[in-house]
This record gives sequence, structure tokens and C-alpha cells, in this order.
Amino acid sequence: MESSLRDRALWQPNRQASHRTELIVRLILGLFSFVSVATTIGIVFTLIFETIDFFRIIPVWRFFTETRWTPLFASAQFGIIVLISATVLTTGIAILVALPLGLLSAVCLSEYATPKVRQVLKPALEVLAGVPTVVYGYFALLFVTPLLQKIIPGLQGFNALSAGIVLGVAITPLIASLSEDAIYAVPHSLRDGSYALGATKRETIISVVLPAALSGIVASVILAVSRAIGETMIVAIAAGQNATLGLNPFVSAMTMTAYIVQVSLGDTPAGSIAYRTLFAVGTTLFVMTLVLNVFSFWFVRRFQEKYD
Repeated sequence: MESSLRDRALWQPNRQASHRTELIVRLILGLFSFVSVATTIGIVFTLIFETIDFFRIIPVWRFFTETRWTPLFASAQFGIIVLISATVLTTGIAILVALPLGLLSAVCLSEYATPKVRQVLKPALEVLAGVPTVVYGYFALLFVTPLLQKIIPGLQGFNALSAGIVLGVAITPLIASLSEDAIYAVPHSLRDGSYALGATKRETIISVVLPAALSGIVASVILAVSRAIGETMIVAIAAGQNATLGLNPFVSAMTMTAYIVQVSLGDTPAGSIAYRTLFAVGTTLFVMTLVLNVFSFWFVRRFQEKYD
């Protein structure tokens, strides 16, 4: 009898120790989650409070209606539209480069490449995402710009075109990798059904596979746009720091992130109006990326295809 009880105790797990271990793990995971959420809340409230102080000095209507951005000059003007136009310009050029490259790469990897080729090419493509953006910036300034100047006479040494092109190359792995995952996840039964109806491989990809993976592709593009809007070093190095209103890609331009770099590297006194412009610009940048992320979340939830 005693031997039987000992054998049973030997094979029965210690539930109390298991519960204690699970409780400790939950507390650790909850602590890390709390730190992440608290950090985000702290950043948001810092931006909000400093931006409110900025708008107590500079009226909101001046911030959104003036057509010059010269907060560091004696005759200061605070037209954020100047920085937004440069940001939209470089981001637009980047998407024009990255969308076809990334999407076609994703289709090639998912639909045409063999498994062995896919295992080699996908990591090789994702290596581009690990290249420091400073390297991309000097690549745009010292290689791409001189190359474009041979083709486009009058192109300035600092310009939005070369910055946008190289920025597009930098975000291509993001679109390619996420789009490839979305395309690869489309069930093969949809492809087989299309082939059974007599469709070619090209027709199947265009009419069946891509529409089925649309939500994932759009999410990857929006994420890449957010990445391009928040990029700093490429545009700061290659696009220059000339805050002019317009959408001319052949001249120097200053994006929102480039302005933040310019002021952060200077001797800007804390509490000055120039110092507070950092938070006003940062809040504008935050709102733009937040809107894009919310739209991405809504689009994925609205148009996501679910298969059994």
C-alpha cells in the first residue's frame, strides 16, 4: 500500500509548483507589456503637452496656412505645409519605386520560384532591410545623384528625386516580404480551380491570387508608406535642408524628419519657440502615421479573406 502511494506521488505533477511558475511567468510578461504601453503613453503625452505650449504662442491657423517655414529666422514663419509637401514628395517617389519592385518580387518568389530558389532569394532580398539608412543616404548623395545629373541637366546636388529613389529601394524588402507572405498564404485550391476552368498562370495570378491577397498587400504598402514618412537619414543627407513649398523633385527639399535632425543637432535652448517646433512637427508626423495605421487596420479587417 505504501509502495503504491509512493509510486502515485512520483508520477503525479506538483500542481502548486506549476501554478506558482505560471503566475511568475504571467507577472513577468505583464510587466513587459506594461513597460511598452507606459512608454507609448509617455511619448504621446510629451508630444501633446509640448505641442499645446507651442500653439499657445503660435496660433493654429498660422501653423496650417502660412507658406514658408523659417522658425529659426528673425522673421519667423511656421507653415508646416512646406515640410509636409516635401515629405509627401519623397514618399510618393519612394512608393513609385518600391511598389512595382516589391510586388513583382513577391509574385516571382511565390508563384514562379522553386522552393530552393525561394529559400535563397527571400533572405537575400531581406538583407536590404538591414543596411543602415546612413549608408543609403550617402549612396544616394554620392552615386545616384551624380548618375542622375548625367541624365537630367540642372539637377541640384541635393534633391528629392535621388532621395526618393533610394528610399524606395530601402522599403522594397518590406513590401516584397509581407506581400509574398500574403500571396503564399492563398490556398492552392483557388489556383487549381482557376486552372481547371482553363485560365493560364498569368490570368490566375492577376484574377485570382492577387485579389485574394489584396488585404495583405495593401497592409504591406501602407506599412511601407509609414516607414518612408518616418525615414530620417536618407532624406536628411540626400534631399538637403532647403524648406521650399512645392513638388519639384529636382531641387533641394526639407522633410519633417530632416527638420527634426537639423534642430536637434544645433544649440537650440530648451523652452524656446524653436525647441517647441520639434514637438509640433513630431506630433504632425505622429498623427499622419497613426491615420495610415488605423486605415490599414480597418482595410485588413474589412477586406480580409478567410478560407477553411
